[in-house]
Amino acid sequence: MPADHAQPSPVAAPLPRALPAARAPARPKRKARAFWLKQLHTWHWVSAAVSLAGMMLFAVTGLTLNHAASIGATPQVTRAQATLPTGLLPRLSGEHRADAPLPAEVAAGVTKTVRLDPAGRAAEWSDDEVYVAMPGPGRDSWVSINRATGKVEAETTWRGWVSYLNDLHKGRNTGDAWFWFIDAFAVACVVFTLTGLLLLQLHARHRPSTWPLVGASLAIPLLLALFLIH
Repeated sequence: MPADHAQPSPVAAPLPRALPAARAPARPKRKARAFWLKQLHTWHWVSAAVSLAGMMLFAVTGLTLNHAASIGATPQVTRAQATLPTGLLPRLSGEHRADAPLPAEVAAGVTKTVRLDPAGRAAEWSDDEVYVAMPGPGRDSWVSINRATGKVEAETTWRGWVSYLNDLHKGRNTGDAWFWFIDAFAVACVVFTLTGLLLLQLHARHRPSTWPLVGASLAIPLLLALFLIH
């Protein structure tokens, strides 16, 4: 066949470029990181919101407790006297367990006469009288009842709002509800702290000062406790 009638040779199609093998696991890794970031941020802000008011209370009362000697307060003492109706005297007679609470009718009578509620509280029974201590946050109260005459004496000492808040901080004479609140608040603070630590770990490579600051948060109180507390 003449050369000018030769068929052109077909051009080979370019082969598709293969993705580098090292990039294959990058997407799952990014998805896992994004998932944990979302979870940690959610738990972090929820625990922060739940514990916000309590954290402020405990931070402020930490300051007032630390400076309690320089915060002056004048206790206010209130005293009251009354006599129970004679119909209640039989409820005070006879044998009673040493720490048995007042009978419900007697407790209600005390509340009406001296405006203190001793219901359900342990009482100290002697031959002559019944004594009920009723301490509370920021105050001390007591009621004494003569078992023969029904004469009631009561006293309340109020130490002020700073003392009240300090007792909330310590859980002093605050009852079961506040006891469980402190436990729930402590759990929320632990979640807040741990999720914050994990978020620091995830962002640490972009923030070189992260671990020196975390180390300082541990080292400073540890050194103070070891060398400067006597």
